[in-house]
Amino acid sequence: MNLALSVIIPVYNSSEYIQECITSILDTGLKSMEIILIDDGSKDNSGKILDRLAQMDRRIRVIHKENTGYGNTVNVGLRQAKGEYIAIIESDDFIENNMLMELSAIADES
Repeated sequence: MNLALSVIIPVYNSSEYIQECITSILDTGLKSMEIILIDDGSKDNSGKILDRLAQMDRRIRVIHKENTGYGNTVNVGLRQAKGEYIAIIESDDFIENNMLMELSAIADES
């Protein structure tokens, strides 16, 4: 099965926000997606939270790495992405329920 969407989330010390971020993505109801969480050497509990979330949903993959900064972290996610489309979401943000579906539909039309 081809994945429609890869969601890449670079994470650095986002333990306060990451649960809401991931929940907002999972609540979209999209089945044909993967969520790639890249822990960029967080010093807080972010890594543990990511691992727990990955155990709860098989669409979630976690990559732990040493801190190398935002750009490198996004590139790690891009290399791992298998989706037809890619979304990059900040770990301290959340999305509206229909955002990913609408963006995918617009991309399909174009």
